[in-house]
Amino acid sequence: MSDQVVVIGGGLAGVEAAWRLARAGLAVRLVEMRPLRTTPAHQTDRLAELVCSNSLRAEAPTSAVGLLKEEMSRLDSLVMAAALETRIQAGRALAVNREAFSQQVTERLLALDKVELVRTEVESVPAEGPAVLASGPLTSEPLAADLAGLTGLGNLHFYDAIAPIVEADSVDLSRAFWASRYADPAQEADYLNCPLDREEWAAFYRALLAGDKVPAREFEEARYFEGCLPIEVMAERGEQTLLFGPMKPVGLVDPRTGQRPFAVVQLRKEDQAGRYLNLVGFQTRLTHPAQKQVFRLIPALEGAVFARLGSVHRNTFVCGPEVLNPDLSLKARPGVWLAGQITGVEGYVESAACGLLAGEFVRQNLTGRPFAPPPAETALGALLRHATAAPAKGFQPSNVHFGLFPPLQGRVPKKLRGQAYLERARPVLAAWLAEAGL
Repeated sequence: MSDQVVVIGGGLAGVEAAWRLARAGLAVRLVEMRPLRTTPAHQTDRLAELVCSNSLRAEAPTSAVGLLKEEMSRLDSLVMAAALETRIQAGRALAVNREAFSQQVTERLLALDKVELVRTEVESVPAEGPAVLASGPLTSEPLAADLAGLTGLGNLHFYDAIAPIVEADSVDLSRAFWASRYADPAQEADYLNCPLDREEWAAFYRALLAGDKVPAREFEEARYFEGCLPIEVMAERGEQTLLFGPMKPVGLVDPRTGQRPFAVVQLRKEDQAGRYLNLVGFQTRLTHPAQKQVFRLIPALEGAVFARLGSVHRNTFVCGPEVLNPDLSLKARPGVWLAGQITGVEGYVESAACGLLAGEFVRQNLTGRPFAPPPAETALGALLRHATAAPAKGFQPSNVHFGLFPPLQGRVPKKLRGQAYLERARPVLAAWLAEAGL
């Protein structure tokens, strides 16, 4: 093996792996194909560009993803540090200014003298290691094909969709109101709510179902991740799906009427100044003309100016339980570790966490330490177990959630379970950190 670790991919997983290795004193060659070759979703050449939402989801450590964030911070996560430094107000969620976030990650990582950034496309899995393959859900065709041939199982594909962004000053504020669900009206609100009455909803719903959609290419099968369904796919399951999903009106009162709206679309700030707003839960595969036509049927968005329209792209991942060792290395090529969404984890935080783990396992390997995975009772351990030891049959990507953790002992009331998982995980993580010499 070489003394230099090659990390392929400058997304969240790749930068986290590179950061962990370089901070441990190991030389890293980070290879990123952008801007020489771009993807359908990326717009810049910066590392760790967020291409979907700007939210890293719930922050409270009594949630599974919040606990994962806490554990990552304990392990000197670059992504978490940059997120906290570039955060914008988003209620109970951790949201960031995406441009400032990626700039912060890029500058901090490249300031390390152990990191060399190379802009080129990698078309095959390295023949020997050490290497971390963190090419992400938009892995280029040649590299994906080589990985499929190496695993012998091929890749699985599903679609991930991006929500539109509108210019805030193009929203009709006389038809919208600021509020957070169930919050005291006197408190500062984090969401701009666009209400619809029954007739407005009916017109919107009909247009959404009839809107033109981007067709799948012949070689692609439309398999959607349940946590990120396109809005029109949810609509096809029945109008109640939306009314109990992203357009649910519960916990909101329209100050114009004093009543709960029939349906509501929530907009969330994309930047600290609030110049741009994201349509929450409105990821879509509608064509661009259809998006403008359909989404402007929402009364407050009748004159909306779209800073970014939604799009759809293919995600690529392997069946981790079949092709990965417990330390995320490839069974077919043990000197190569996989990291991020390509392993079957889903979400920004999970991808970064997987990169952190891959970097740590490479460090353990190269420094002669025994393999020491985080315990399953931790969020890191639960996520690792999903990627490497979940049932292989029907394997699908997953966010971190408490269903991935070992069950709690005894009967714990539902409202107290998050706290119980947290209280169990913290001492276990601390013991692992001490034992692993971290």
